[in-house]
Amino acid sequence: MTDVTLTAKDPAKISADALVLAVSPGPDGPRLLGDRLPGKVARTLAAALPALGVTGKADEVVRVPVDGVAAGVVVLTGTGPADLGTEGLRRAAGAAARALAGAGSAVLALPAEDPAAVGAVAEGALLGAYAFRDYRPTERAPLAEVQVATEVGARAARAALDRARAVGAGVRAVRDLVNASPRHLYPETFADAARAAAAGTKVSVRVLDEEDLRAGGYGGLVAVGQGSARPPRLVRVEWAPARARAHYALVGKGITFDSGGLSLKPPKSMETMKSDMAGAATVLHTVLAAAALALPVRVTGWLALAENMPGGGAQRPSDVITMRGGTTVEVLNTDAEGRLVLGDALVAACEEGPDAVVDIATLTGAQVVALGNRVGAVMGTAGLRDRVVAAAGAAGEQMWPMPLPPELRESLKSPVADLANIGDRFGGMLVAGLFLREFVGETPWAHLDVAGPAFLEGEPYGYTHKGGTGMGLRTLLTLLEEAAAG
Repeated sequence: MTDVTLTAKDPAKISADALVLAVSPGPDGPRLLGDRLPGKVARTLAAALPALGVTGKADEVVRVPVDGVAAGVVVLTGTGPADLGTEGLRRAAGAAARALAGAGSAVLALPAEDPAAVGAVAEGALLGAYAFRDYRPTERAPLAEVQVATEVGARAARAALDRARAVGAGVRAVRDLVNASPRHLYPETFADAARAAAAGTKVSVRVLDEEDLRAGGYGGLVAVGQGSARPPRLVRVEWAPARARAHYALVGKGITFDSGGLSLKPPKSMETMKSDMAGAATVLHTVLAAAALALPVRVTGWLALAENMPGGGAQRPSDVITMRGGTTVEVLNTDAEGRLVLGDALVAACEEGPDAVVDIATLTGAQVVALGNRVGAVMGTAGLRDRVVAAAGAAGEQMWPMPLPPELRESLKSPVADLANIGDRFGGMLVAGLFLREFVGETPWAHLDVAGPAFLEGEPYGYTHKGGTGMGLRTLLTLLEEAAAG
């Protein structure tokens, strides 16, 4: 992992491969932010910005040789519009770190003038300095060392850096899991990875195998997993500090590969279906991040792991299954499998009486149609839903509140079971949310659909790389921090 430290030294005098400075757009042209360069050097560079084609827009990274600084090159990174606030700094630092892949060291002299800004710069650098090299070791290594220049007091800056490190480690670990080949990551090995990640921490891990699931009445997980030679698992991870101020349950969809089952997906639609376990990966590493920060909140995480395959034992359209808790479901489409594994896990999570339960899933294509590839959806109990959306805004992630129209619930009626697993095609994202609501009882609940934002197929931007993004971890961690603060 990239080593990020703080420095109060004059950044212009620090020997490094690159000195990173921020540029913001403005009505009078681009503006160099901060006063961290010698006056003459700063004036010369600022005057040259238009000729260099520098605008300060988001994701713009320009390298220029500059006399009068100890670094080998000056890197100008755009912050985008001022209304992005600390997220603009996070993206600017991430874009610069991403562009500096292969370099040994950089000094980030962005305007880190308070603890929130220090944290944003450090976090952006950690998220931008990432590479998944498991199958291609010739891929350029990420930027190795980062110094964040700041004059913020040592204690406050150190706390901000510690949090950024926990976030960076968590998001990068989620990305690694999402980017792994489904040949190597399947329910059993995912459970092993959870045990390995928790080893040496105060997070406990318990794994239910296929026999445990059958005995426990987890009909959704068993049914979804029965078409695969690699059986399902339910993994429970827990951070349980003394004198916890609240108890939050987090539930993650963990379909390690989704072929659609007998309701087979078109080949093109399967190409990114290794990412259908992003919710479970996010829950695992949110719990570990909460433990790393010693948050005074009890957090139980539930990873609902299965591989949805069309093998000879696969569930069929028109099968009726019995979920944990006794609800019967008529399976009309085996490609609507995520809600089945989540339903089981939601019941198990709520049986422990948490103050709130939040699930996160790459659940519906309808989410992408509604909100695109960068904005997640939040449904659920109104108060908790709005708190999740606010936490996302504070964390720098884009989430949008969505309704659960009662009239759509009618489309989930089945003539032979309590529920059908699909309903009205129009508003399909909301119908899926209504299905999940059936499994939480009176527990305050929020559902995050991140089908689009969890995996980037297009070009990288800011601190976001192709492949797994780690979307949602920062939101969930911020929500837990707010619960810890009371």
